[in-house]
Amino acid sequence: MTQTTEAAAVRQPPKPTRGRVHRAWFVAAVTFVTIIGAAAFRSVPGLLIDPLHDEFAWSRGTIGAAVSVNLALYGLTAPFAAALMDRFGIRRVVAVALTVIAAGSWLTVWMTAAWQLMLYWGLLVGLGSGSMALAFAATVTNRWFTERRGLVSGILTAASASGQLIFLPLLSWIIDRYDWRPAAVTVALAALGVVPFVWLLLHDHPADVGQKPYGATEFVPKPPPVPGAARRAVTVLLSAVRTGPFWLLAGTFAVCGASTNGLIQTHFIPAAHDEHMPVQAAASLLAVIGVFDVVGTIASGWFTDRFEPRRLLAVYYALRGVSLMFLPLLLGPAVHPPMIFFIVFYGLDWVATVPPTLALCREHYGEDSAIVFGWVLASHQVGAAVVAFLGGVARDTFGSYDVVWYASGALCAAAALMALVIRRRAGGEPVAA
Repeated sequence: MTQTTEAAAVRQPPKPTRGRVHRAWFVAAVTFVTIIGAAAFRSVPGLLIDPLHDEFAWSRGTIGAAVSVNLALYGLTAPFAAALMDRFGIRRVVAVALTVIAAGSWLTVWMTAAWQLMLYWGLLVGLGSGSMALAFAATVTNRWFTERRGLVSGILTAASASGQLIFLPLLSWIIDRYDWRPAAVTVALAALGVVPFVWLLLHDHPADVGQKPYGATEFVPKPPPVPGAARRAVTVLLSAVRTGPFWLLAGTFAVCGASTNGLIQTHFIPAAHDEHMPVQAAASLLAVIGVFDVVGTIASGWFTDRFEPRRLLAVYYALRGVSLMFLPLLLGPAVHPPMIFFIVFYGLDWVATVPPTLALCREHYGEDSAIVFGWVLASHQVGAAVVAFLGGVARDTFGSYDVVWYASGALCAAAALMALVIRRRAGGEPVAA
């Protein structure tokens, strides 16, 4: 097709929908299913620690190191994911990312050395998952919707929690009844199974099918590829690091990642198993967290519109720290009401920190706030990576996770103080570098 023909196709008027469901909702549905399929890999790390330790005699620190590589790459790749989608298109980036995830998970079936776990699960799955981080849902929402963006963002955020709810009990049952290898194959098939839907049904832009974004009053031409987006991400980072609020936001969000993905998601199941709780019961508790984090995020967004974000962050981190201090007393062989209370509370607080953190990024960095938040999110995953590794080392050294819970509680207390130190910015204008 010539450039003239391509330009004409981009400028073509929207096709009348004649009362049919707008194509944007089909794209959102495909995105939802894709995120659910990709959520399988988020459910596995905590389930694999004990089986890999028993079969290969690898230390929990070694296994935690592979998980930490995965988490770190997930975060560090995320700021560039939107740039990749702007350059190569959503469909290509997501299809390749899912294939890389499937390959990494599939190859673990034949691994015999710890470095292979680092390569397959750490590097490949980390890069693939990072390329599909929050940028995927955000890019789809921004391109296809002018109205209902909040609703669509909430639904797509819930997809990850829904996937966790589906896969955690299933994978724990597979591991308990068969082995960890069928579970790894299940993850690979789940990621690979949605690739055809992405390739056939996930259009990059409404202009590709001659439609307006949902709720738009005018036709929006498809923008050309943006080769300089990655350079802008780095430029914004270099500017933000010269400001105090960035380091405070990055520091608090690093503690958030450390106390959620790095700690609870990675080490809760093996810690509960240490106390003779069945793996399936522990996995089900972790899945329940995924349900309540959706409720907590929506409620936190409502609070953020009405209360000062830094004070909300301080409250969230303080309550999280107190709850972690009590966790060693709650773990046991059976599920009892105090443990259920902890799970519900922790689920409500799991990602409640996101709306006020994003609000503070907007307040201090204006038009660059989305990119700054991407880098703050990277610090979240780096914090998760550090605790995923150190938590395993602590378990090898002390024989239990108690010191990990107490240390994480202290970190949350420090994060609460850091949140209060963030100075207010009148008028929401960006802070000067």
